[in-house]
Amino acid sequence: MIDDLYSGKLLALAANMPRVGRLAAPDASVEKVAKLCGSRVLVDVKVEGDRVADFAQEVKACALGQAAASVLGAHVVGASLSELELARDQFRAMLKEGAAAPDGRFSDLAMLSPVKDYPARHASTLLAFEAVTEAVRTATGAMPDTSAERTSPAGAA
Repeated sequence: MIDDLYSGKLLALAANMPRVGRLAAPDASVEKVAKLCGSRVLVDVKVEGDRVADFAQEVKACALGQAAASVLGAHVVGASLSELELARDQFRAMLKEGAAAPDGRFSDLAMLSPVKDYPARHASTLLAFEAVTEAVRTATGAMPDTSAERTSPAGAA
């Protein structure tokens, strides 16, 4: 049952999201919207080299999307583009294929593994990671990520 997804830990993360707001002068900003449910994430990043030096986010999403954004906000500063893309890809595989949870700094995403059973929730849950990887890629001038899979067939995020 979907109510089993909403543990006390998940709801606490959603309610106490770090790095909420906007940066005064970001190197890049990206907004992602899940078309199915209307969840929206806007991220601002400042980078030094290929690492996140500062980060802010505005999140208007369900508790699942908020919890994922909370994990991101707590651990994103200092992360490299390759770390973020790996975490995004592992997170996506965890949700869509039942693969292992991301490791390293984003291992707290494991609590969202039950979302794999609810495909309609995947897009909103992945939004923050889709947005931050695109923002860091833009800020660093990295080539577009043509290998990135969309979160939904409709191109939701």
